[in-house]
Amino acid sequence: MLIGLLCALGAGLMWGLVFVAPLMLGDYPGLVLSFGRYIGFGLIALVPAFFDRQRIAALTRADWIAAIKLSFVGNILYYAALATAIQLADAPLPAMLIGTLPVIISIFSNWAPGHPSEAIAWRRLAPSLVIILAGLMLVNASELAHLDGSRSLHDYALGCFIALGALAAWTWYPIMNARHMKRHPHIRSSTWSTAQGLATLPLALAGFAAYGAYTGMGGGNYDFPLGPRPWPFIGLMLVLGLCASWLGTMLWNKASQRLPTSLAGQLIVFETLSALLYAFIWRGTIPPLPVLAGIALLCIGVMVGMRAFQQGRTASAAEAAAG
Repeated sequence: MLIGLLCALGAGLMWGLVFVAPLMLGDYPGLVLSFGRYIGFGLIALVPAFFDRQRIAALTRADWIAAIKLSFVGNILYYAALATAIQLADAPLPAMLIGTLPVIISIFSNWAPGHPSEAIAWRRLAPSLVIILAGLMLVNASELAHLDGSRSLHDYALGCFIALGALAAWTWYPIMNARHMKRHPHIRSSTWSTAQGLATLPLALAGFAAYGAYTGMGGGNYDFPLGPRPWPFIGLMLVLGLCASWLGTMLWNKASQRLPTSLAGQLIVFETLSALLYAFIWRGTIPPLPVLAGIALLCIGVMVGMRAFQQGRTASAAEAAAG
């Protein structure tokens, strides 16, 4: 469980980067940021794929179909929606919705677990979920106070709607990814991360080409292909491709293999914490007291959740021994 916790923490630190990238490249459409990030991910994945080619070749047709589905929904659709929502409504509103993921994923995975042994009694799960939700509400309430009203109500409403799409995609992805990893324990987490990168590359290239054709026909005012700031765009996309996509996915795959799905769902809270940390570094400000209090509640909720699962495992083992 400790290894799984550390891997989930590392994945959260990597994934937090994706929340500041749309602010750093605010003059780039969300779709372009998504396609660019996953072209970078796919190109980077070619290197480990070469050294891991025997295991990659051993993947079945069913594995590749699963990788394509996961890549399309959990990678391209999710980040296109998230980046667009951040640019439309600023970071706080999408963060408020995406920040509910630990609670939502835990509820869905415990309601329909991939294996009966993963489910625990709701009375054990409820305290940690309540604490995490309270922490998220504190953090998000404080963040919403920073909205400056410079955007229209239409932009806020549209950003909220698109963020709900990102929320749905990122709820589906970790649950289905964890189930595939548990059903195929022979697949190494690094191999599966590389496979998802390879599956994402043609999807991202096709989407980027389609967007280029759209701009060529007079749609939008984006300077295709590299936009107004080519080198910052290329550099940031490669950083996201390496750190937030390949490395983050590999670490999350390791965590998914070692932790119950509903506990892993709670640990996505590390992504929210990392996003807040990077956002305050980008702003050059210190988090206010409500945010610090919310962060403390989030950490307490995770620890309570871990204890609940440890107690649940101990109780199950005792019942099995008695039987």
